[in-house]
Amino acid sequence: MVDHRTVDVAGIRLACRVSGPPQGPPLVLLHSMGEHAGTWAEVAPALARRSRVYAFDLRGHGRSDWPGTYSLELMKDDVLASLDALGLGRVDLIGHSMGGIVSYLLAQERPDQVGRLVLEEAPLPLPREPFPATRPEGELDFDWDLVGAVRSQIDTPDPRWLDGLGLITARTLVVAGGPDSHVPQAGLAELARRVPDGRLVTFPVGHLVHEAAPDEFVRAVEEFLAEDSEGPSTTAR
Repeated sequence: MVDHRTVDVAGIRLACRVSGPPQGPPLVLLHSMGEHAGTWAEVAPALARRSRVYAFDLRGHGRSDWPGTYSLELMKDDVLASLDALGLGRVDLIGHSMGGIVSYLLAQERPDQVGRLVLEEAPLPLPREPFPATRPEGELDFDWDLVGAVRSQIDTPDPRWLDGLGLITARTLVVAGGPDSHVPQAGLAELARRVPDGRLVTFPVGHLVHEAAPDEFVRAVEEFLAEDSEGPSTTAR
């Protein structure tokens, strides 16, 4: 059963889908740009067998508020405030693409609050060549105004974000989609190297790993979350 909730934080309402056993360890899911919590529909029920799953709509997406003001830092602050409002302490965290950037910014700011971190196809914060964005046809379930603001930050990231990867204390699994992904795979390997306790696993299915290979994604994540804290931490590919 999925419980649809809203959390009010600093005048912004965030929507959240909650599932799983109430006493399960909290697991937070953050989606990519232009998506919403529903993107996790194929994997959330399986993850909710073990964990109490909190899948958020980030600001400007889905049922959350569309305030017209957007940045990756604001999204990170929204999630941190929501965790506080929900009374969640230490959490495990999965972020896809843009949601992965929000996730590693959160883990940099509050390293003690993130137990395990999964970064699915989250780009390394290095400058990239901008490319034009084309608005999809029809009605959107996200605010198109956020695209320019957020993509400008991804194109020219704050240099502190790269240095901040070394502040992450959570054991980290970087999930790569292989050569069919538009995200540079060498950057994902570098991301796994820069996080002190990071490793890389690749599923050659493209950018949407959790949708294209849900069973394999869940298996890898469940094994990672279940590992003993003293277990292996060598990089895997």
